[in-house]
Parts: sequence; structure tokens; C-alpha cells
Amino acid sequence: MLKIFGGNQGFCDGVSRRNFLQVGALGLGGLALPQLLKAEAQSGITKSHKAVIMIYLPGGASHLDMYDIKEDAPSEIRGEFNAISTCVPGVRISEHMPKLAANFDKFVAIRSLVGQADDHNPYHVMTGRSRMSRDAAQPPGGWPSLGSTLSKLQGQGANGTPPYISINSGVGAGFLGTAHTPFAPSGKGRSDMTLNGITLDRLEDRKTLLTSFDKLRRDADASGVMKGVDSFNEAAFGVITSSKMLEALDVKREDSKVAERYKVRGDRKLTDFLVARRLVEAGARCVTLSFGGWDTHSKNFETLKRQLPELDQGVTALVQDLHDRGLDKDVSVVVWGEFGRTPRVNMGAGRDHWSRVMGALLAGGGMRTGQVIGATDRLGGEPGNRPVHLAEVFATLYHNVGLDVNRVSVQDLSGRPQHLVSHGHQPMRELI
Repeated sequence: MLKIFGGNQGFCDGVSRRNFLQVGALGLGGLALPQLLKAEAQSGITKSHKAVIMIYLPGGASHLDMYDIKEDAPSEIRGEFNAISTCVPGVRISEHMPKLAANFDKFVAIRSLVGQADDHNPYHVMTGRSRMSRDAAQPPGGWPSLGSTLSKLQGQGANGTPPYISINSGVGAGFLGTAHTPFAPSGKGRSDMTLNGITLDRLEDRKTLLTSFDKLRRDADASGVMKGVDSFNEAAFGVITSSKMLEALDVKREDSKVAERYKVRGDRKLTDFLVARRLVEAGARCVTLSFGGWDTHSKNFETLKRQLPELDQGVTALVQDLHDRGLDKDVSVVVWGEFGRTPRVNMGAGRDHWSRVMGALLAGGGMRTGQVIGATDRLGGEPGNRPVHLAEVFATLYHNVGLDVNRVSVQDLSGRPQHLVSHGHQPMRELI
């Protein structure tokens, strides 16, 4: 059994989030990898090089201290931070995100995002649907995440790379089933993966032994069935032992000058951001990663002074990296938490949960960048002009990877077609 553990993240609801992957006998979530590859091949899925990287900020990041600082509001609303100008005239953001400010022409900030829930769970930002809303009636099995939907509709990535990869985050496949759950090579274990106590070197020896037996059976097989078995087993071994995915996880292969961009505070590196880029370049269709802890009921500004510069470094390095490689038209990046924070600073110098409005950051995907979309009211507590629904962002991401939300659907467990987004929401006209 392969177990790859990620880190612990505690929230105010007392729940500890610990991600892990268990793989038995080359299986992913109970489905053997050769079976997964065979199912994908039989589905007639098409190939593309479009991808999405979703950076999830667990706990709910304060929109008022990042992209929507209310400079003219009272101090109990404005808080401790000042705003600085960006390279886009008229756009100002937090002083603790100077790299983003200098490169804002490559980004889009949404200040008026609605449709989220007061729920410490990535479900709604991974699926585009709230698990707590009365009108979000879930079909049996639950709604699939964006990554699972891309896995179902567009299939395995190039080079045998799993289509949906989760780094310390992710939501399951819902009614789409086990075949489309995220592959999660997260945590320290990614450097010393073992299978049933077998190292990768020993696994290669067993592959050779299996191949010898298969050759023996193939020689006695007049039907040609063994040749088909060979192709799926070969692909399965490729993913585990020598695929582009495992190469992508090995950041030591990265050019030192590029890797240097992801370094903060001495020798500390924002490795997950670099790995995300390497994974989409290797063929993954959707990569999700979790960064930091943003449940700032107390010491909001102390926490953000530490975390915002790191997020600033990681996101701008990632997006610049995509541009340098010519991937900015193909890879969409979205950054958000599960909700915003209260306009009023509490007695503990914190901000509490606020689901009425939140912010988000977008980049890449061929979108029209260098703009801010929407606004909140004077105190930052309610959407003002141009409320943007969560499902509009999802419709835009689907559009960016080549899926028309008006024409494409997926079947639930009862065989009923389900739209990719709720209530007929469309891609954002400002971006496409």
C-alpha cells in the first residue's frame, strides 16, 4: 500500500485537513491503473494541451487586505495595510504584494465574487457548486470537481500523466466515479514512493519478470488479447516508474535560474508552485494546490504580513514562468479561498468569516488581463457593481480549455445529463 501524506491544517471548526493517497497493487482509489487507462482509451476522449492550475487558500483569505483595500474607510474597516499602485493605471492593491503590483498587466482581480458559502471546505471552489445551499440539490454521488470533469471529458494527459493532480488539496469526482479522482502525490513522501514495500528499482525488476511471463503467454495466444493487455500495463508502469509526471515532481531537474524565482526567505522555496507548472507542462489537465492558512479570526495582519509576500512571490513566479514558456494562452490560473473576511476588524485584530463577497485572482488562459472586475460597497461588505458569480468563473475556465458550457454535459449515475455549471451561467464577457 502506497501512502503519501500531506500536511495538517487546522481550522476554527476544529477539523484537521490531512491529505493522503493510498494505492494498492498499482490501484488508484480502488481502480487498478491499467483498468483506468483502458477505460479512458475506450471512451474515445480527445486530447488537448489546455490546463488549469487552481491555487486554494484554505481558511478564507481577507479580500480587504489583498485586492480591495478601502483606503478611505474608517480604520476599523481599513485595517493596518496601505495600498500601492500597480503597473495598470488606476489599480491599487496591498503593499505586501509588490511583485503582483509590478506585473499586474498579466493578472485579473475580481473584487465582487458571490455564490460561495460560510463553509470551511474547498467543495464550492473546486466544483462551482455549494454543498450547503438549498438550491444546490446534489445528484447521487455528489457534484464532480473541475479537475474530475476535465479528466472525464478530455482524458489522460500527454505522456501518461494523470489528468487531475492534487498537491495538498482537491475534491473527489462525485458521480463521475473513482476513475476521475485526483492523483495526489503530496507531502514529503513524493521523494521516496514505495509500492507494497517495493522500491521503484525493484518494481522495474518485477516489471521485467511480468513481461517475461506475458511474452510466454503471448507466444501461445493466437487471439491477440495479450497484446492489448500489454499496452495498458505498459502505460500503467510508465506512470509509476518513468513517466513525465515523476520527472515533473523532481524539481532538482529544474534550471537553477528558474528555480531561484521561487525562493523566499533565504533557502526556503515555494516548491508546490514550481511543481504545478512542471506538471501541466508534462501533460496534466488540472493541478490544484493548497497554500498557507488564512483563517485569521485573530492576528489577521500579523499572519498576512508573513503569508502575503510568499503568495506574491509564488504566484508571480508561476505566471511569469508560464509566459516565458509560451504557456500563458493555454494554462489558466485561479487563486481564491472559500470565502472573504469581515469588513470590521474584531477585538483580536482579526477578521471573521464573510461569505457575502470575496476576491479572486486570475491569469493566463488567453484571457484579457490587466484589469479589475467588479467592486464592493464603501465598506467592502457587499458586492457593488458587477457581482460575479462563482459559476461564471468556472464557465470561463471551461471555455479556456475548449469546453462549451452550453453544449457539453456529463451524465450522472442515473444517466441524466448534467450541465457543467449551474443556472445557465456564462463565461465572463470581460475576459474572452
